Amino acid sequence: MSERGRGAPAQSATADREVVISRVIDAPRELVFEAFTEVRHLSRWWGPEGFTTTTRAFEFRVGGEWDFVMHGPDGTDYQEWITWREIAPPERIVLLHGESRGDPNAFESVLTFAPDGEATRIEMRTVFPTKELRDEAVEKYHAIEAGGQTLSNLASYVTEIDRR
Repeated sequence: MSERGRGAPAQSATADREVVISRVIDAPRELVFEAFTEVRHLSRWWGPEGFTTTTRAFEFRVGGEWDFVMHGPDGTDYQEWITWREIAPPERIVLLHGESRGDPNAFESVLTFAPDGEATRIEMRTVFPTKELRDEAVEKYHAIEAGGQTLSNLASYVTEIDRR
């Protein structure tokens, strides 16, 4: 029997390629989920602090695409592309995210939306094709901090519209 079988915690086969970020948001799950499904919402909160987003195309359905540009606070533009792989309202979204369709370095993210009392716990689990791409995203692009800031922007946005 392996050590793992003797009570050692199991480790995911993708653990060295993952980034997991979660947050509890003080808003109903349906509203938090909706903030991901409509471009009028996404353009108001998507991205880390100081970034803005310009959408070129958006179709929220399995196989649909979101083609957009993130504008960094230093003026750098980042070409981005997402295709939706799975949509299970209001519980789960699976997406593939890269610079463009066919990007060999595209990564998959699974977003889960779980009720937490009156609030919502959102978890964003991202798996990169390789450990090296994950490490580059964390070190060069500050993926963990940026992901946390993005979820913070989402929390501020949905809390504000929930009060209306």
